[in-house]
Amino acid sequence: MGSPKKNDNKGFFAAMSSGLSMFGNAMHRSVNGLLGYEGVEVINPEGGKEDAEEEAQRGRWKQEERDSYWKMMQKYIGSDITSLVTLPVLIFEPMTMLQKMAELMEYSYLLDQADECEDPYMRLVYATSWAISVYYAYQRTWKPFNPILGETYEMVNHGGISFIAEQVSHHPPMSAGHAENEHFTYDVTSKLKTKFLGNSVDVYPVGRTRVTLKRDGVVLDLVPPPTKVNNLIFGRTWIDSPGEMIMTNQTTGDKAVLYFQPCGWFGAGRYEVDGYIYNAAEEPKILITGKWNESLSCQPCDLEGEPIPGAELKEVWHVAAVPKNDKFQYTYFAHKINSFDTAPKQLLASDSRLRPDRFALEHGDLSKAGSEKSSLEERQRAEKKEREAKGHQFAPRWFNLTNEVTPTPWGELEVYQYNGKYAEHRSAIDNSDSIDVADVRSTEFNPWQFGNLSLE
Repeated sequence: MGSPKKNDNKGFFAAMSSGLSMFGNAMHRSVNGLLGYEGVEVINPEGGKEDAEEEAQRGRWKQEERDSYWKMMQKYIGSDITSLVTLPVLIFEPMTMLQKMAELMEYSYLLDQADECEDPYMRLVYATSWAISVYYAYQRTWKPFNPILGETYEMVNHGGISFIAEQVSHHPPMSAGHAENEHFTYDVTSKLKTKFLGNSVDVYPVGRTRVTLKRDGVVLDLVPPPTKVNNLIFGRTWIDSPGEMIMTNQTTGDKAVLYFQPCGWFGAGRYEVDGYIYNAAEEPKILITGKWNESLSCQPCDLEGEPIPGAELKEVWHVAAVPKNDKFQYTYFAHKINSFDTAPKQLLASDSRLRPDRFALEHGDLSKAGSEKSSLEERQRAEKKEREAKGHQFAPRWFNLTNEVTPTPWGELEVYQYNGKYAEHRSAIDNSDSIDVADVRSTEFNPWQFGNLSLE
């Protein structure tokens, strides 16, 4: 396996300025000549085997559904559709964005290894491998449910971690999360920004992700690449994340810069990740190479970025086995996230697992899932109306809005900080003699701050 190429002139920001022109490498054509579909771009990741019209007929939609959704969606071209459009439950997976955040914890042992590691550069290798490992799960083409304001997700019984996430804002949609074990703390404020392009959508991860390694107090900051969802309506939906991922050790100045290759002709380059660990003087120390859907390896390098002769190419991470023919392309860990086996004692009634629309979809009842989703959205609007009528301001329970506004490549972000109250809450429950609910599944989903809402 050769060393990765340096990408000094292929920075993400340069790519952004040309409107993600790197996707020009992929096999894409417009469905021209079809009345009403002029300019619809269909991208075939396998490249060149079918023409655009044939590829456009593929995917999850029936012809009449494609026509209907195109008529509904084309007016939103160029818009941020994060919470603008009410989408059919048919395209959803039985998971919320809060649960999706927890998927980053699947390979948390890599952060444990980073904390235990004395070599500062290998520490970054383990930490960046952790950040990349979730992309295997992120390639799923189903949309997670947008959380209700005040909704939460808790997870225990995995790697000694306590995880809590909360929907802290509805407009714009924002989530905050905190995870902790004996080796690290993880804190994130997330505000996805999208741009709908007709048959695709660009997703920009506006957010701040910080990991603190407890042994030495090292603070790591992560800036991930954007994501592009191709063939939303016409053709087979697929996902790519071209661009740079940067993880900076804010304590020492060392950093990792990894380049996610764009999908090229006949699928060339798809999934490939290459990059380096640099010291504070920006000298390459270790090269990293692999595929985000398979494995990652590292090797010491010289100042030119070339592998040191005789140095071992060491595998750092390998994707775990996954269920075959899973309906939603779930990993075993994704099923674990939805399971009540990872729920703590006396689960909060605001937990995503308890959402009736999510539960119905998980059990294959699309009709009930759709009606329950509409009911929740209607009730959320009613709560907002009542809250505003009383002059009340929504306040998250487990996170506080700080005065900090941090810049990101895609806009400024208001930062929420974990307030420590969840640890106190869990400790009080764990130390009490109270008996847990016999069947937590019978708990009614309740993220609302105001009870007895009228839907009139």
